[in-house]
Amino acid sequence: MPLLHRNNKESGFKLKTRKEPQLYRDIFPYSRVARIPFDDSMVMLNPAEPMFITDTTFRDGQQARPPYTPRQIAAIFDLLHELGGRSGLINSSEFFMYSEKDRQAIELCRNKNYKFPRITGWLRATPGDLRLAKNMEFREVGLLTSVSDYHIYLKLGWDRRKAFDNYIRIAEQALEWGISPRCHFEDVTRADIYGFCLPLAEKLMSLSRESGLPVKIRLCDTMGFGVPYAGATLPRSVPRLVWAFVHEAGVPGEWLEWHGHNDFHKGLVNGVTAWLYGCSGINGTLLGFGERTGNTPVEGLVMEYISLTGNDEAANTKIITSIADYFSSELEYRIPDNYPFAGKDFNATSAGVHVDGLAKNEEIYNIFDSELILGKPVPIIITDKTGRAGVAYWINRELNLEGERKISKSHPSVGVIHERILAAYEKGRTTSFSNKEMLALTRRFMPELFISDFTRLKRAAGDLAAELLLRLASECKINGSGQENYPWMMQSVQDYPFIQYLYLTDTRGRLLAAAITDPAYRERYDSLPVGYDFSQRQWFIRPMRSGRLHVTDLYQSHFTEKLILTVSAPVLDERDGIAGIVGADIQLEELLKRADMLEENEPEKD
Repeated sequence: MPLLHRNNKESGFKLKTRKEPQLYRDIFPYSRVARIPFDDSMVMLNPAEPMFITDTTFRDGQQARPPYTPRQIAAIFDLLHELGGRSGLINSSEFFMYSEKDRQAIELCRNKNYKFPRITGWLRATPGDLRLAKNMEFREVGLLTSVSDYHIYLKLGWDRRKAFDNYIRIAEQALEWGISPRCHFEDVTRADIYGFCLPLAEKLMSLSRESGLPVKIRLCDTMGFGVPYAGATLPRSVPRLVWAFVHEAGVPGEWLEWHGHNDFHKGLVNGVTAWLYGCSGINGTLLGFGERTGNTPVEGLVMEYISLTGNDEAANTKIITSIADYFSSELEYRIPDNYPFAGKDFNATSAGVHVDGLAKNEEIYNIFDSELILGKPVPIIITDKTGRAGVAYWINRELNLEGERKISKSHPSVGVIHERILAAYEKGRTTSFSNKEMLALTRRFMPELFISDFTRLKRAAGDLAAELLLRLASECKINGSGQENYPWMMQSVQDYPFIQYLYLTDTRGRLLAAAITDPAYRERYDSLPVGYDFSQRQWFIRPMRSGRLHVTDLYQSHFTEKLILTVSAPVLDERDGIAGIVGADIQLEELLKRADMLEENEPEKD
C-alpha cells in the first residue's frame, strides 16, 4: 500500500496523440551510450506479495538457440517443475503455438497434469492468432502490444491512436472468448509512460472489471535500458515504472510481470528490483537464454527469492545441477565453467585450493555448502601446490568416477600427470592448469577412462534403436506363423527404413514371420524361411533368459555387408510371460541419418 492516500480520478490518464514519434533523444542519443537521468524524487520500497517467477524458456529463450524437439521441451518442463513448480514459485511457462512441433510439445506438457508451472501461450496481437489460442483452449495468452514510439511509428507504421485501438480491440475479443490476455508492453523503457502506457493500462483494467477476468501486463525491457537506481527517472527507472502501474494505473501487483534483457548487465538486478517495488511476477529463462545478450536467468531468480524470503523449501536447488547436466549432455551446450551456480567450476578458486585445504574448511572459499544446496562438490584448481591427492581428486570429480572406478593418488598414471604439472612450473609457468589442459593430460596418460567417439556413436545408435524396438514389442501379439498375420512388420520397415531386417520368433527360436526393407536383398534372405531355427543366436538367448532388451555390438551384415547392430526384446503374453522374441537388424548409418524422425515419433514417457 502507498504511504500517502491519494484520490484517484474516475479517469486518471488521457492518451496523448502525436504526429511524430517521441524518441527521447536526450536519453537515447544512439550515437552515444544511453544516458540515465535523475531527479530529486524517489518512491518507497513496497515488496510484492506474492512474489513468483514466470518462465519463457520455450518462447523467448528458444529464439536464441536451435529449436528444442518436443521430447526435449517435455524433459526441460519436468526440470522446471522439480526446480520450483511443486511450490508454485515457478508459476507459469510460456509456449509458442504456431507449428506442429509447438503444438506437440504443448500436448506433451499438458498431459503431465502439473499444477505448476501453468502452461500459457504467446501470440501476435491479431484476430487470426487469437483464434488459434481459442481453438487450443488456452485460458491465458500473451499478446505482443508494443508501446514505444520506436515500435509504433518506426516499426508498425501506425500512430498512437491506431495502436491503442488495435490493442484494446484484440483484448476485448480475448475476454469475450474467456481468455485472459497478458499484454506484453514491448519496449516499455523507451515509451511515453504517462502519454500512452498508463492510459492503455487503465483501459485494460476497466475491461477486466467489466469481464470479471484478469488482464495481466508484462513490462518488457526489450533493450535492457531499465535501471534499478533510486532517483532515476522514467522511462528507464524500474522502481518508478512498477510504482506507476500499480499505484497510479491500478494494476494489481499479482497481474504485473517484469521481463528484462541483459544488454547492460542488469537483467537479474532489474528483475529483483521490480519484485521489491511491487511487481509479483518476474519473467526469465533457464541459464538466461534469450535474444541478444539474454534474459533474466530463472536459476538466479530462484536463489534471490530464497535470499529475500528465507524460504528454503520454495525450490529444490539441486535441480540447477540437473539442468546444467541436461543442457551439457543432451543439448551439447557449453556452459562457461565459471557461470554462477550451473558452471562446473563456479565456486572454484584460483588461489591454489587443494584436497588438504578442502578437508580443513571449505567455507573459507565457498559461498555456501554447494554439496548440500546444488549437489556438487567444491572443485579444485590445479597448480604446483596441488599434490597427487589433488590430481586424483580432480580426475574423479571431473569424470564422475565412483565406487570401483574411482582412482587413488597412488595410481602410476596419477604420478606421471603430477610430474608433468611440476615440470611446467619448474620451467616458469605461473598460471593454474585449465580444465582443458587437465583433460588433455588425463586423456593422454589414462585413455582407458574415456570412451571413444566410435563407442559414443554405438551407444547413441543402440539407445535410439532400443526405443523403437521396445515400442514394437509392446504392441506385438503372437498370432501363428506367416507374415500375413503380422501386417505391422511390413509397415514398420516402410516407416523406419534403417531397419534392414525385422523378425519374430516363438519361444523355441523358430522364425514366425519377417520383413526386409530393401527388395534387392530378398533372395539372400530366402535362406531364412519360416520355421528357421535361431535358438543358438545370442540376440535370442539373452532376452529369453533375462526378459530384457538386448543390444549387440556393431558388426558387418552377412547379407548386405552394411555395418549393423541387432536389437531384440521379449514379446509378452497377457500374463506377462515371454511368448516370443522380436528382433531387428539396424543399419547404423541410416539410423543416425534419421535420428530426428525417430525422436519426433517417440511417445511421451511417464
